[in-house]
Amino acid sequence: MSAAENLSLEYRPFSLDLAEPLETADGTIASRDGFLVRLVDEADDRDGAGDEAAVGYGEATPLPGWTESREDCERALERAQAALQTGGPSAALEAVDRQVAARHALSLALSDLQATRESTPLYRYLGQGPMVGRVPVNATIGDGSPDETVAAARAAVDRGFPTCKLKVGLRSVEADVERVRRVREAVGDRIELRADANEAWTFEEAQSALAGFADCGVSILEQPLPAGALEGHADLREESRGVSIALDEGLLEHGVDAICDAGAADVVVLKPMALGGIDVARQVAAWLTELEVAPLVTTTIDGVVARTGAVHLAAAIPDVPACGLATGDLLATDLGRDPVLIEKGSAVVPQAKGLGVSDVWGDR
Repeated sequence: MSAAENLSLEYRPFSLDLAEPLETADGTIASRDGFLVRLVDEADDRDGAGDEAAVGYGEATPLPGWTESREDCERALERAQAALQTGGPSAALEAVDRQVAARHALSLALSDLQATRESTPLYRYLGQGPMVGRVPVNATIGDGSPDETVAAARAAVDRGFPTCKLKVGLRSVEADVERVRRVREAVGDRIELRADANEAWTFEEAQSALAGFADCGVSILEQPLPAGALEGHADLREESRGVSIALDEGLLEHGVDAICDAGAADVVVLKPMALGGIDVARQVAAWLTELEVAPLVTTTIDGVVARTGAVHLAAAIPDVPACGLATGDLLATDLGRDPVLIEKGSAVVPQAKGLGVSDVWGDR
């Protein structure tokens, strides 16, 4: 696409309440605030046929600790709006290159627009692969009491989830191992168990947790050490006893080459909003696959536009493991109707052209 195609960029602020406030290391999150982006190509009208202009949607939902601030995001979108008119899409992307949430919105809108014009689902535009009907997703279980954790895991099994990811790290290692053991005893081998420590432990604590989790059949331990501890994660891998080590925060800190050179991870978590777009995340996923490290897609508790984009990204990755995409129920309000059905532990991938979202702008 070029500047001559008469693209116009609009954006609107939004605020989405969470169903329950989320406690994080950076404070309590009660809502997700950001910008909905709409990219319109009026060129489709020019032949006089009366065709409706093609539209692409994007979402910028900054998250403290992961992306730029909301204020910096808005300033970046203002720059992109001006750059698009003078230099086209490439100039607009360059204008937001250092603001990852803003770049995510613009790149998603551009990809949605192009896939819509080509009358193909976004995942096929991203990957040029076969049709994909579903991608596996995990249930995420918070740091509750042992009884609460067991009840949540049983509910996930009943809903057909193939995988549960348990949040750990806020209690003692012994308490977390006991919680995981209780879940394993309750659900047996009917479900894959993962644990996410969010950088909570020292190396010695992570060693102890790893031994206990191995006995419980945990498949993946995510980010047990602080993001900077690349060699520590590599050392944990050497004594993992069958538990794969995943890096999340560590990807942004070090990048793919450093992680793979150090042998620090079996799995790397991709958050498109934090990486600067699904185009970047798709490239990183292909890079990791070539290096025999598994890519896994999650959201940053995004609205329906970004969340649907992440589902398409996962569908574009061959043999993707269960991903953290079943996050829509964390929001009390959303930008529009969710085109992705979560059913029997899978996200049903939209097959409409582009993203497949509708009724998000309010005037269509």
